[in-house]
Amino acid sequence: MKRALILVNAYSKLKNSLNQSARLREEFALLGVRADVRLNDGTVCGCGEGGTLENHVADYDFCVYLDKDKYAARMLEKCGMRLFNGAAAIETCDDKMLTCIALAGSGVPMPDTIPAPLCYDPAEPVSERLLDGVVGRLGLPVVVKASYGSLGAGVYRADDRAALRAVAERLKCSPHLFQRYVAESAGRDARVIVIGGEVAAAMERRSRGDFRSNLELGGSGSPLSPDGELSALCRKVARLICPDYCGIDVLFGREGYMICEVNSNAFFGGMERVTGINVAAAYARYICGEMYAK
Repeated sequence: MKRALILVNAYSKLKNSLNQSARLREEFALLGVRADVRLNDGTVCGCGEGGTLENHVADYDFCVYLDKDKYAARMLEKCGMRLFNGAAAIETCDDKMLTCIALAGSGVPMPDTIPAPLCYDPAEPVSERLLDGVVGRLGLPVVVKASYGSLGAGVYRADDRAALRAVAERLKCSPHLFQRYVAESAGRDARVIVIGGEVAAAMERRSRGDFRSNLELGGSGSPLSPDGELSALCRKVARLICPDYCGIDVLFGREGYMICEVNSNAFFGGMERVTGINVAAAYARYICGEMYAK
């Protein structure tokens, strides 16, 4: 019997997360694959005495890894398990600054970005020289992002220097970045899902009351038929850092499309509702093709 493991975060109760695993399980069943949904609760793998690696889920053909735990992902891969997505893709996409670095130098357009220096002393104030550099290079308003975060959380717009200082103080002891505010795309972006290097579905997202357009923050979506330029850009981004499955957020800049973020475990429930495209089936078919058709 063909068997798949769908590994999910042990603590997440998000409706979108539960939907993700349930939909994939349904679609795998239609393809003759029994998929078990299991919590990544510290029992799937480990390092034994003497430095041995232990894989307690070795009886599965592959794993759909719907978590961001880089340690378990690395251990499972080192044990020989095929992950969708792989550990390197998950790590790169989960850290917004690593995403930017991975795409830099490849001709992929992105907003001008400055990595924030990490502070180890909460009592130390944010450097005025840093703020001078951010304002001088990126202007105001400016976007400040925690390097880790999903669903629009940890993303702020600072409209003046006082607001910039306040956000920088809040984030100074955790990884974050400063990014040019793309005013032309305020409250509007495109979410494009790429599976196996091909565009599977896309929608335009809009928000009336927030510069962030996430559906989870009250934004709305409408079906989008990507033109050749947008499709080629998203295929390139996926090929560079996340070749199995990803959701790419694209801004509408004055001079064209700009990559905002890449999500390795992008929720597809909203995309399916908005577009009517069965994203779960497309992903399941791709995985089965990779695992059983070769």
